[in-house]
Amino acid sequence: MAQQPPQIAIIGAGIFVKSQYLPRLAEISDLVILKAIWSRSEKSSTEAADIARKTFPNVECKWGDDGLDEIIRDSSIVGVVVALAGQIQVDMSLKLLKAGKHVLQEKPAASSITEVETALSSYNSLHSNSCTQKLWAVAENYRFEPAFVESRKLVSEIGDTMSVQVIIEGSMNSSNPYFSSSWRRNFTGGFILDMGVHYIAGLRMLVGCEVASVSAMTSHGDINLPPPDTISSLFQLENGCSGVFVMLVSSKSPKIVWRVVGLNGTVQVERGNKDGQHGYLVTFIGGKGETKSTFYPFSGVTEELKAFLSDISMATLEKGGKIEGEGRYSYVEGARDVAVLDAMLESGMKQGAFVKVKKI
Repeated sequence: MAQQPPQIAIIGAGIFVKSQYLPRLAEISDLVILKAIWSRSEKSSTEAADIARKTFPNVECKWGDDGLDEIIRDSSIVGVVVALAGQIQVDMSLKLLKAGKHVLQEKPAASSITEVETALSSYNSLHSNSCTQKLWAVAENYRFEPAFVESRKLVSEIGDTMSVQVIIEGSMNSSNPYFSSSWRRNFTGGFILDMGVHYIAGLRMLVGCEVASVSAMTSHGDINLPPPDTISSLFQLENGCSGVFVMLVSSKSPKIVWRVVGLNGTVQVERGNKDGQHGYLVTFIGGKGETKSTFYPFSGVTEELKAFLSDISMATLEKGGKIEGEGRYSYVEGARDVAVLDAMLESGMKQGAFVKVKKI
């Protein structure tokens, strides 16, 4: 008899749940059973469940403390997606992990390096027997985007890295649905941290090397955004290569690009759209000037969900056997993204002083 798809719940019913998680889960509905959606309020959970019922007709609405307790006690729910305000995600994730659920938590992994270290200590102490430890994944879809997967292969072909440039000119303005998000405005690092972990994840994946130290200047230019909203940083990789990371939360001319220059060529990844599809244009420039460009539509959220569902299915099948899980979504990977930005923000507060990135 074929194994039944894993049953999961979603904790949160905000913008990203409605615009991304529910549509992406609908695309892979043969791989999952969405049993419940929880929110603090009945209204929010009902609105999200109404969307989900187009594909998952039996999904249940849960809200408040009682609804959360029901999800925790439901042994048929083996995995949960946590998509809440950044200030409370870690505590919620740890609560669900302690209850025996596998967790896929939205990024960022934590609000600071201090919270990261405390979270990892709590997670590691949950189970004395590692074979019973549940998966704690961080949803960093950039590591699952085909554009970055393929670009990493191309970077390995251009020889020793000479220079890396990451230029982010964002478009966080009043037309963006996240612009009025209250938790992001009261979050340590503001939009820089919440958005920036994506771009650091892309950087780390492309170069295949950790960032060792940074020197950054931060500023606050747009009074409609929380500070800081601009960061300009020099960084040095552990392999000795240096680079620049420049991020503006909001620009009149949005641009998002990573460029890795090696001894034998260059690889560039630039966000854009083609034929109405949003994604990334990957350009490879060889040592003799030959150029090849390929466009990859977004599919990272779907791919990370598939990986998580596959792993929790395997964990259920193994009934307690140790499951490592997909490395790209490990909590440690998400924590390392936070560590880089935490160091940049600390350097900015110290007027550009060099700061070593905390090793995790």
